[in-house]
Amino acid sequence: MSFAPDSPGAHPQASAVPDVPLPEPQDADATARFRICFVCSGNICRSPIAEVVLRSLATDAGLGDRLAISSAGTGDWHVGEQADPRAVEVLHAHGYDGTAHRARQFEPSWFDELDLVVALDRSHERILKNWATNDVDRSKVQLLRSFETPRSESLDVPDPYYSDHTMFAAVLGMIERADRALLEQLAPALRSPAPASNPVEGQGNP
Repeated sequence: MSFAPDSPGAHPQASAVPDVPLPEPQDADATARFRICFVCSGNICRSPIAEVVLRSLATDAGLGDRLAISSAGTGDWHVGEQADPRAVEVLHAHGYDGTAHRARQFEPSWFDELDLVVALDRSHERILKNWATNDVDRSKVQLLRSFETPRSESLDVPDPYYSDHTMFAAVLGMIERADRALLEQLAPALRSPAPASNPVEGQGNP
């Protein structure tokens, strides 16, 4: 299985988490949901883990019908493939099911349909912001670990692709913590009978 890493380059600091309006509460269909897409490099390790974990957490919290959760990669190297077997294994070992995943490449046209685009590290954040054509779309791009409180020293979720099962388990733990923090910030607005103007209040970079 081949893998092409992101192009090297300077990584800008993450911006503050944007004000993202929550859709009006209505029937549980696509138009009523807060739409989140997790993005990593090839969409076979980090972003599918984040997608599966957040979907499970939201379901357990009774909010599964208020979120539309997806994932994608910045590159097309693995389009159509299942998640990395090590990702599927570590998810299964912790009670999650990642077997249905198929990799996709993020398309800039998706910005119009998404409320939040969550980058797994700063290289993905940089690429996504370069693809955005306006400030509104750029403001949707946020680093997953920027939602953690207290703040971790690094805002990047490391790529486990060239590592072993131990690293995949560590990455899962990082993603679980960050996904819980993200959901905790979204939950009050998702449960509100009235639309919220600012459901996400992340920490951003100093």
